[in-house]
Amino acid sequence: MNSEQPALIGLVTISDRASQGVYADQGIPALNEWLTNVLISPWRAVTRMIPDEQAQIEATLRQLADEEGCCLVLTTGGTGPAPRDVTPEATLAVADKVLPGFGEQMRAVSLKYVPTAILSRQVGVIRKQCLIVNLPGQP
Repeated sequence: MNSEQPALIGLVTISDRASQGVYADQGIPALNEWLTNVLISPWRAVTRMIPDEQAQIEATLRQLADEEGCCLVLTTGGTGPAPRDVTPEATLAVADKVLPGFGEQMRAVSLKYVPTAILSRQVGVIRKQCLIVNLPGQP
């Protein structure tokens, strides 16, 4: 990426129901709004909405990091303890390096607002030149 091109940021909602249209996705709009408020450098979102399927999550993360050239990918959803919550497993499967501090810090901050945050299994990893961070499904 050169300084004239916007940074590519992948925003991925992982939810069976949102991907099927059962309810409107709130994750990508919330992330888009937050990034717009905090980033001063030019950036462009590359968005995906997919079900809680590990193989599809892995493929999406690989595509965003390797083919799309995203420098950051933020996922929302699939980090809880339910059997279909497989976002952390998929993220770890595509990782070159694991960054344990991301999950620890996000849980610590989230606990101030949501008592069930301790159940979140979100992770942060590096894949090639891309930082991938899992966020909970509720904005």
